Amino acid sequence: MNKKSTLTLEFCGGVGMATGSNFLLTHASTERTVRILVDCGLVQGGEGAHEKNREPFVYDPASIDFLLITHAHADHIGRIPKLVHDGFKGIIYSTPETRELASLMLDDMTLIFDREAREKGTLPLYTHADVLKTFELWKSVSYHETQDLLGSVSVYPKDAGHILGSAILELSFKRDFGQPLKVVFTGDLGNSPSPLLKDTEAVTDADYMVMESVYGDRNHEAREERRTTLKNSIKKTAAERGTLVIPTFSLERAQVLLHEINALVEENEVPVMPVFLDSPLAIKITEVYKRWKEDFNDTVKQELRADNIFDFPKLKFTMHSQESAAIHSAANPKIIMAGGGMSEGGRVVHHEKIYLPDPKNTLLLVGYQSPNTHGRALQDGAKEVELEGERIPVRATIAQIHGYSSHKDSDHLIEFAALTGETAKKIFVVMGEPKSSLFLVQRLRDYRGLPAFYPETGVQYPLEL
Repeated sequence: MNKKSTLTLEFCGGVGMATGSNFLLTHASTERTVRILVDCGLVQGGEGAHEKNREPFVYDPASIDFLLITHAHADHIGRIPKLVHDGFKGIIYSTPETRELASLMLDDMTLIFDREAREKGTLPLYTHADVLKTFELWKSVSYHETQDLLGSVSVYPKDAGHILGSAILELSFKRDFGQPLKVVFTGDLGNSPSPLLKDTEAVTDADYMVMESVYGDRNHEAREERRTTLKNSIKKTAAERGTLVIPTFSLERAQVLLHEINALVEENEVPVMPVFLDSPLAIKITEVYKRWKEDFNDTVKQELRADNIFDFPKLKFTMHSQESAAIHSAANPKIIMAGGGMSEGGRVVHHEKIYLPDPKNTLLLVGYQSPNTHGRALQDGAKEVELEGERIPVRATIAQIHGYSSHKDSDHLIEFAALTGETAKKIFVVMGEPKSSLFLVQRLRDYRGLPAFYPETGVQYPLEL
């Protein structure tokens, strides 16, 4: 590589928060300048998220040559159609699984933005036409395939084990002498072993790494403990003839819970009762999961030979709003898995208004709750929450399971980073609340002697070619 070549990394989002993933690599040489964006996600939760997502990008979208996507969660893909609307005309790459899931996710987000815009009398963040243009630019690259971006730059996806199609992106930049420079973006790293997916693949030779830190300052409970908490919540609901409401993230968490409840029912560990999956998006995503069986781990593949792991007696998928409204009339005990993992929107809000005031009911939180969300307030013990303009008393039992998180916890993040400790020049710790990221930085330095670093938004960091 020409000695005059330079490579810089800029953090345009995802620093100081667990959402809004957006990173820019700029490779400049005497021949040309290439700009590669990794992820383009929504800021979710917290004060001012709506306004932040509407802000202009800090770079010119038309100047971006490639957009690489780690996975299909909204905080990694949710602003892509805005990027396209604002002038991006390059190529988007992701795994084929991520492309298929992103189509569902972005269509759903478009409906949400359109409804919000009509309610507030503003323009939507983007439209369905922008989503259609987005997929005209979107191409697929499978796990373990090298995709050349230019003659001197390529990307190689590894399985992150986080959700279906999630990828660790290894970018290689050729040099005049020696091995290529390798810059790795972890995306979100899976909580392996996953109930459904294969384990996170190792990275052992990164020169630079950008890694997540959602759970950088804490560990999950033991896997048997998470199953026990779920089982006990179901048994409590049966004994008290109440309702168990589970605010459910449509992508991955819904499918994991269906699999887990299926096992508990089939092994006679919990009473059989009606279970409603009340999320059109989760229902559609579950159908995608059924088509990508080869991405499952060996245990699940074996189960699939004898059983539909996403189905069991008294499970009902409620696609339409009339079916959702009718759930309240179903006799107790019952379980409602409703869309809206942080209780900020979706059908779960309607159910919370009905079921939170009754002490015989249980609300079970099964994922990360961003600051300043209703889910975080409930997690922190709020005695009252405001839902759709109404003050709702909280008398139901509030339970929580961290072990179903699809993110690695602190100890396993450290183990993952340590695998590339001999080659890493710098490990940038991002995609977490500040206390999580900073705690992980300190532990990586103190316990493993790794060159961990907490970057600043908007600063261009030179990477040594």
